[in-house]
Amino acid sequence: MADLVVSFPGGLRVDAQLGGFTVHTDQPAEGGGEGSAPTPFSLFLASLGTCAGIYVLGYLKARGLPTGGLQILQDHERDPSTGLIGKVRMSIRLPAGVGQEHHAAIVRSAQKCAVKKHLENPPGFDITVG
Repeated sequence: MADLVVSFPGGLRVDAQLGGFTVHTDQPAEGGGEGSAPTPFSLFLASLGTCAGIYVLGYLKARGLPTGGLQILQDHERDPSTGLIGKVRMSIRLPAGVGQEHHAAIVRSAQKCAVKKHLENPPGFDITVG
């Protein structure tokens, strides 16, 4: 059985069913879609930030530190020669009460993100028809 099943509900919408959930994607209206959901690439970028976020949240919770107002701001720098993302920047905004003594460990926690690790050591791809 497949880990993930991709279906095509109409227009330029493409959905993925995995683990009892459906992840919806679409293209923006200016690209011929309906703009009803994020693009697949937007979900990829979101997976980086949310993955780092769960590690940061876990660090804070494990130490009984406050989590209210925790945010990660993420932006992307494109490589002009390729048009691809050349750099991802994340800025962690910590709640009041999380001291400077935790900052380095929080950054190390964010760097443990499994999505980031897979980009650093990418899997091979085997795509077939059948």
